[in-house]
Amino acid sequence: MERKYFDTELSPPQTTPFGIFADQAGYLPDSVKTAFIPFRCESFDVTDMNGNVRFSGDTVCRGHDGISGDELWTADLTGFSDTGTYRIKAGGKISAAFRIGCDVYDDVLAETSKAFYYLRCGCGLDERFAGKWHHGKCHTSPAKLWENKNITLDVTGGWHDAGDYGRYVTAGACAAAHLLYAFRLFPEIFEKQRLNIPEKGCPDILSEVRYELEWLMKMQDSEGGAYHKATTFIHAPFVMPEDDRDEMFVFPVSSMATADLAAVCALASGIYYAYDSAFSEKLLKAAERAAHWLDTHPQFIGFRNPEGCNTGQYGEYDDHSNRFWAYSELYALTGETAFHEKMISSLGEDFPLTALGFAEVGGLGSLAYIICDRDKDAALAERLADEFRREAEELKKTADSCGYGVAMKSADHCWGSNMGLMKKGMIFALNDVLFGDASCRGYAERHIHYLLGANPLGISYVTGIGEFRCCHPHLRPAFADGIDECIPGMVAGGPNVQLNDPFAKKLIPKGTPPMKCYADDAASYSLNEITIYWNSPTVFVLAYLCDI
Repeated sequence: MERKYFDTELSPPQTTPFGIFADQAGYLPDSVKTAFIPFRCESFDVTDMNGNVRFSGDTVCRGHDGISGDELWTADLTGFSDTGTYRIKAGGKISAAFRIGCDVYDDVLAETSKAFYYLRCGCGLDERFAGKWHHGKCHTSPAKLWENKNITLDVTGGWHDAGDYGRYVTAGACAAAHLLYAFRLFPEIFEKQRLNIPEKGCPDILSEVRYELEWLMKMQDSEGGAYHKATTFIHAPFVMPEDDRDEMFVFPVSSMATADLAAVCALASGIYYAYDSAFSEKLLKAAERAAHWLDTHPQFIGFRNPEGCNTGQYGEYDDHSNRFWAYSELYALTGETAFHEKMISSLGEDFPLTALGFAEVGGLGSLAYIICDRDKDAALAERLADEFRREAEELKKTADSCGYGVAMKSADHCWGSNMGLMKKGMIFALNDVLFGDASCRGYAERHIHYLLGANPLGISYVTGIGEFRCCHPHLRPAFADGIDECIPGMVAGGPNVQLNDPFAKKLIPKGTPPMKCYADDAASYSLNEITIYWNSPTVFVLAYLCDI
């Protein structure tokens, strides 16, 4: 599909101009501050932007780190907490600029939250809100039902899922849930956040999520089932969204999509009640209709692309965790015994109880039950809490064995590895917030530090953030808009040892260590695509750190 647009010789992966790797957004004053030095040296200096030495220390040798291939030394800046902008110098090399301050993540949170606005479908992006990245209306024509093309549906709205212009119910429900739980756990952060989007009347992040929720409810059929996706038959070429005029199709109902729709609508209903009771009631009715469909369709109804269709499949092997999440959210919202019984019954199946999406969503169901204020089975609630605690302890061991301090093993560097990175950050954040494990804060911080530059490539994986950052994501409007500066706030997929596209195979030499299997190249969708559900866990972890 992309070969027409990427048929020239690929450039070699860009290398960082900096020899010392730090979080390019910065560090909270009282946090553990670690920078990484992939060469031998004994000491380091922290200098201000005028070159004055403000702090000095000795490095610590970490030895050989297999997952990155680096011989690694670290610089511990924890003893230095003066607010300002700095660089680290050691062995004749420097780091990118970074800040120390209580607000270092405010802008990153704002950019990664605003990113969803830039991905809106079915409308134009006005220059007042989108700035130089404004564009015309897109994908506003009625869509044809795949199973009966004589039927047309209005499924305008929602977010473009990723680098393509498709919209997918399971992916959208997952991303919306991450954002809704971020708001629920850290409301003060979002109540004061200003994203410069058109809607008013509730916190901006809720206005943005509502744009997706309205679309999700359009994807519900007359019986309560949720159509799996709305896409063209094949991916659009690399054109602006308003120039993608191929026919849109609505593909068949799946039980995973239906359960996820039930879950996220129930979750949202409880949150929006304080701002718009009519919208809250609409969400509740959609959730209940989806739950009724699940009751009348107890069998797994999966989804596979029709032959020749190359848009995202988002297939799953079962719907066990999806049904668990649905019934847990519905019980948390309504307190109805029937939903509690169905939730408990669904636990008879085997699925991970801490997974936070998109394919496995058991952790979202567990979270709903743990924090709900309904009568609960105390033993079950504690069992679910223990699952999160055990997960955090295992992740701590992995992080402590990693030279760069994150809970990432070689196999974790797959397509969308930065999603995995941030979901691990979510696990640490949840264990601190819910169970008071204060040691988890430092681990959550490490994962944000890594995302924003404290990694073996020295790159910030968030567009618009840092001196050396992702600038060429696999994202159609970013490629087609003719603007040199990339749309900000997009989280790139990250290193992927599987090299799942032909461009990745050309760009990454054989034998490259897992953490370095990345190139900032728009051609490579398996290394550098963006998605809504890679941004959403990032927003969650950043909100947690801003709340601190």
